[in-house]
Amino acid sequence: MKRMGLCIGLKAEAIEEYKRVHAAVWPDVLEVISRANIRNYSIFLREPENLLFAYWEYHGDDFAADAARMGEAPAMRKWWELCDPMQQPLTTRASGEWWAAMEEVFHLD
Repeated sequence: MKRMGLCIGLKAEAIEEYKRVHAAVWPDVLEVISRANIRNYSIFLREPENLLFAYWEYHGDDFAADAARMGEAPAMRKWWELCDPMQQPLTTRASGEWWAAMEEVFHLD
């Protein structure tokens, strides 16, 4: 299992809508995420900076392949079409990233 953290900005005018849609994530999207071997998935919002922090535990052995399959799923593509315009990627993110990957520097079981 690998713990993963990611960060992205959220546009101020989209905060309420983002919370609303995430209060009722589509079942097809949840299924795609589960099939990608992602568990214990949470998204946190920090205001007033409007930063989203996502955390999950990856239980597979090929995240790149699982992420690619997730990105090919019609339900996930529609979900991203809904959510991506609300987000503001960090200018410091790596090339090819939407959400910026974060380094785990501490963990306590």
